[in-house]
Amino acid sequence: QVQLEESGGGLVQPGGSLRLSCAASGVIFSINTMGWYRQAPGKQRELVASMNTGGIVNYADSVKGRFTISRDNAKNTVYLQMNSLKPEDTAVYYCNLMQRGRPNWGQGTQVTVSS
Repeated sequence: QVQLEESGGGLVQPGGSLRLSCAASGVIFSINTMGWYRQAPGKQRELVASMNTGGIVNYADSVKGRFTISRDNAKNTVYLQMNSLKPEDTAVYYCNLMQRGRPNWGQGTQVTVSS
């Protein structure tokens, strides 16, 4: 059983920054991928960024150069630093941990970019 606790969402003006955090607990294997997905109203959930325990990262084209993912393997925690936020970044952001072929999801945190 895996639990994912997210924090850091909120309301921010265009051009602003937010930092999301996600702490995993429970049965965590040494090889895994943690990341962030988002889902805007009326749209499918999409990958934002991911990083595996080896440090390999993957970003959606729409966030490259603006978002940075990082993780602390000792704490089983992943972070998403979001800069230069745009209104189109507005969505519910979900933390994901993939291990042994099984996805685990957090409950989601709302990010709203609006003036």
